[in-house]
Amino acid sequence: MSLIPVPLAAVPEVTSLQGKPLLEAVNIGVKYELGTKREDLQSLTYRIFSRRRRQKPEVRWALQEVNMTAAAGEVIGIIGGNGAGKTTLCRAICGLLRPDTGSLHIAGTVSTLLSLGVGFQAELSGRDNILLNGMMLGVSRRVLSATLPDIIEFAGLGRFIDQPLKHYSSGMRARLGFSVATALDPDILIIDEALSVGDLEFSEKAGHKMRELAEKAKLVIVVTHQLSFVELYCSRALWLANGRVKASGDAAEVVRAYTDSIPKADAQQKVAAPVATPMPDLIPPPPGAPVIEVRNLSVQFTLRASTTPTTAGVSVFLPTLSRTENDRFWALRDLKLTVNEGEVVGIIGPNGAGKTTLCQALSGILQADQGEIVLRGALTALLTFGTGFNEQLTGRDNVYLNGMMMGIPKWRLDEVYDEIVNFSELAHVIDEPVKHYSRGMRVRLGFSVATAINPDLLILDEALNVGDIAFYEKAGMKIRDLIEAAKAVMVVTHNLAFVEQVCTRAIWLKNGTLQFDGAPKEAVAAYRQSLKK
Repeated sequence: MSLIPVPLAAVPEVTSLQGKPLLEAVNIGVKYELGTKREDLQSLTYRIFSRRRRQKPEVRWALQEVNMTAAAGEVIGIIGGNGAGKTTLCRAICGLLRPDTGSLHIAGTVSTLLSLGVGFQAELSGRDNILLNGMMLGVSRRVLSATLPDIIEFAGLGRFIDQPLKHYSSGMRARLGFSVATALDPDILIIDEALSVGDLEFSEKAGHKMRELAEKAKLVIVVTHQLSFVELYCSRALWLANGRVKASGDAAEVVRAYTDSIPKADAQQKVAAPVATPMPDLIPPPPGAPVIEVRNLSVQFTLRASTTPTTAGVSVFLPTLSRTENDRFWALRDLKLTVNEGEVVGIIGPNGAGKTTLCQALSGILQADQGEIVLRGALTALLTFGTGFNEQLTGRDNVYLNGMMMGIPKWRLDEVYDEIVNFSELAHVIDEPVKHYSRGMRVRLGFSVATAINPDLLILDEALNVGDIAFYEKAGMKIRDLIEAAKAVMVVTHNLAFVEQVCTRAIWLKNGTLQFDGAPKEAVAAYRQSLKK
């Protein structure tokens, strides 16, 4: 199949050996009239009492004249920049948004994984969340009882399956959500960027699972910025830009067209996007004085005991469960680490290795049970997608809200405000409520705020995983600017090419212990080798 520029007035023809299309979208459009029908009561209240009142509704088309046909047996990757309309298209297919123009026809049941843990309850265990989500989807207890062991095994969360979801990392939540969504045997499975934080092992499992579904005459639609994943596992790709279909066709050719459209960064500063490109090795400056020292750091959690089902294998909400004694789990154990000025330290490892726990301990969110942390200078952390954002407030208001939460005075935020907005490239939506932002747009804004004040130590915990190619390059260049100014950066990521090409040093964590600390390429090689054993 060749690359097909999509005409605006026709549905592209798709040939499938599996039979009748399960999805047909004809000229669909979705618009947001800000301040009117798509705002809820809380948003209206914020707007009414805000100093910046809208004179008239502003109309923004998230999708325009989108045509798409998808048949059983296909795995379709949807790609494009942040704000291109990918999430809006998924929500329209799922029935969460009604198109303002055109028609959308769905044949069969739809299972969705729209973000990390949507529909999950943080206080419930992973096991109970599986059952809760299944029941919300209309699945009977009998079916849930039969599929529960398979879901738990595929998720690979071990004894964490009986722990409250609030203790899960974003990667662990993605594992659980994907396992639930794929186990319920839907006709159409839609995954919107939820695999971006999965580790290498689970990404491979997810790709094979998608192919299995396609072989069973199912349709899989996946939104991702991991372009290598699209090339490897998708039979076809759809490229969205500014709410319109730019191209559709062979996955490799659509990916190539998309990457060719991205303005190239300076050759000496180009960094690894989700599809790695060759670049000269970074020659780091000699390390300066220590910025942070971690001395024999240990963090312990009390795990809730495993649940023993009492009826039909279903344990959710039953008060008569038998439990063993609570267990102690060391999320970090005797960790020693020093980060110096001018270093970019990549933190790698599987889901549940302790990466997020380390970031939270360094940021002061978690208190260590043993050891100490010595910080010399100001620290800024971007720990998840849009942490600290108030969804009802605008992007402009959230810049000031986040900045002041970081201890930055308003006069300083006034000075760097234009720089923040320009770097994020969100000027056209900065006065819209953040709830209308895609996850990639939230990451752009959060990263721009976190880096604008030039902290002595910047910690990024998987926050760049949903950024598009263009922003990946900008983020990498900004990180290099920081180290040239003798700043230090710590980055948690599953993009190993980024670690190899941007980081000056890498550490590999497993089961809360330090496995390797040294050159990035050597750390990545050791980590990859461990997965083959």
